[in-house]
Amino acid sequence: MNIKKILVVEDEEKILEVVTSLLESKGYLVLKATDGKAALKIFEKENPSLILLDLMLPDLSGEEICRKVRAKSRVPIIMLTARAEEEYLINGLQIGADDYITKPFSLKELAVRVEAVLRRTGEELKPLYQKNSFQNGELFVDVENQIIRKHEQQINLTQSEWKLLLAFFKYPSKVFTREELIQVALGEEYDGYDRTIDSHIKNLRHKIEDIPKKPIYIITVHGKGYKFGG
Repeated sequence: MNIKKILVVEDEEKILEVVTSLLESKGYLVLKATDGKAALKIFEKENPSLILLDLMLPDLSGEEICRKVRAKSRVPIIMLTARAEEEYLINGLQIGADDYITKPFSLKELAVRVEAVLRRTGEELKPLYQKNSFQNGELFVDVENQIIRKHEQQINLTQSEWKLLLAFFKYPSKVFTREELIQVALGEEYDGYDRTIDSHIKNLRHKIEDIPKKPIYIITVHGKGYKFGG
């Protein structure tokens, strides 16, 4: 079963406890942070499915955290704030939030909004950019049309290879474990062994790397997994 992780960033202890209890009762795995720096560390390490982000934090502002996350990932973000003015709502959505809830809020409303955002954003693995060009055009990827060219020659990927590449594009700075690649790219229906990921990575490298044994795009991080180096 694919249990979704939700990162809750909130410095008010009572709100954090109540929201955590609600989400855990719905079957989510809750990750908690009470300041911005901790939130960014957890985001980088845990690859959450959604972030509930308070705007008023003791160190970094919620807007700053949202910008930093959005520069690297399409992970859905729901902002929590006591400011109900329209300008704050518009600004939050403009910098990349997927939804906006003002305090005080009902737990029922929060649960419904979390489910709606996860349903809407989970339908398709969306990369950060629709078109990607690397090494002065040596490798070109058009995500929308599923076209990939190496040295201007179109190459064909299997569905598993394509989904893996999209996962790296969605989280361009993240180091993925094999288990995370299965979860993010291949999904619950994948029934192979985690080491099968190594075979997919090897095949992908042979197709997109000039020197597969010295990759510059799909890089091995020893003892951890893989990351995108493009």
